[in-house]
Amino acid sequence: MKTVGIVVEYNPLHNGHVLHYERSKALTGADAVVAVMSGPFLQRGEPAIASKRARAEMALRMGADLVIELPVAYAVQPAEWFAHGAVALLAGTGVVDSLCFGSESGTLEQLLPLARLLARETEQLQAEMANRLQQGDNFPAAYAAAAAAVFAQGEHDAESLRQMLARPNNSLGLHYLIALERLKASIKPYTIPRESAQYHDQVPGSASIASATAIRRLILTEGLQAVSPYIPEYTLDILEREMENGQAPMHWERFRQPLLQTLLTRGPQQLETLHEVTEGLEFRIRRQLPRLAEPTVEALLDALKTKRYTRTKLQRMLVHVMLNHGKARMSRSALAEGPGYLRILGFSSTGRTLLKRMKKTASLPVVMKPSAFEHPQLDLDLRAAAVYAAGCPQPLLGQLYSDYLLPPVTI
Repeated sequence: MKTVGIVVEYNPLHNGHVLHYERSKALTGADAVVAVMSGPFLQRGEPAIASKRARAEMALRMGADLVIELPVAYAVQPAEWFAHGAVALLAGTGVVDSLCFGSESGTLEQLLPLARLLARETEQLQAEMANRLQQGDNFPAAYAAAAAAVFAQGEHDAESLRQMLARPNNSLGLHYLIALERLKASIKPYTIPRESAQYHDQVPGSASIASATAIRRLILTEGLQAVSPYIPEYTLDILEREMENGQAPMHWERFRQPLLQTLLTRGPQQLETLHEVTEGLEFRIRRQLPRLAEPTVEALLDALKTKRYTRTKLQRMLVHVMLNHGKARMSRSALAEGPGYLRILGFSSTGRTLLKRMKKTASLPVVMKPSAFEHPQLDLDLRAAAVYAAGCPQPLLGQLYSDYLLPPVTI
């Protein structure tokens, strides 16, 4: 059984995701699809619009066969570690033959040789990065420029490479390829062009495809029916159910009270011990809090943002602060060890067959019941799920512990 891996967030699952799923299967000739999916908090440092169980159900209804959770230790990280964690999970199954991701370039022609070079993380790359950061570039811009400068030679133009890597899906795709190289994974990479809607688009770009960003904005401002042209019927049904139960749509302002309380009751020395609180951000937080025009997360992000501190960087920092993620547990050496297990969020009948194969092929423990398994990363996942559930308007006690007790979603 040929199996393709995809890395997703489905925040929420929309028509563009369906297109990616269908083209991934067609391009690779796969019989089955394994999706690695972020949990309650996402790569850009945002709470997911709906729970991971609801989003896993969307994936299964679409046709995915196995949904594996990307631990929060990797899910709320820059592209390098997000990709490393996801690829390590796909490789750890022992059943995934290929990886297919979307990119603006739609080709591996430049990305693959660049990844092979950057996987070694040369002194030249580190020096270029340090130089760019000293000039005031934020990390993504510094990495794109440094990588382009290192690779540029002969027919390669540094500026065109930098512009290519400045596109978010190209950048993330590059890091998938770097992870494949570093892990020496026997997984063949493929990419397909991202069409119609781009990652950051604020409004729909076509009659049927809109970015997840635009869809979330429409849901929050105009209601669920406004997004019906851009999402499958099953996504609409699941979101409607979650909203009726008071479990969606989730957004940052649902967490303003615990977040602000944490920031107000911790001094700079305490904040400095937490992941992503870097370069004096602990002091900037303390200076800006009393000056906020209103006590909202949005106002805080606006107050903290500078050219150096991007919104994404700040959002990730706030997630780590809220979840009490210390620097040691999120260090490069700790993250380089990779995920410690395969947490199964959901599976289909074909996925059940994959799970039987994984009893022999998986190099990581397969976790179906979190209550029967212990791992420091899993502890972080369970805490993150509880904090997320507490953000609901009227959370039930059972919801706070549901991630610990409930079995995977099955279709």
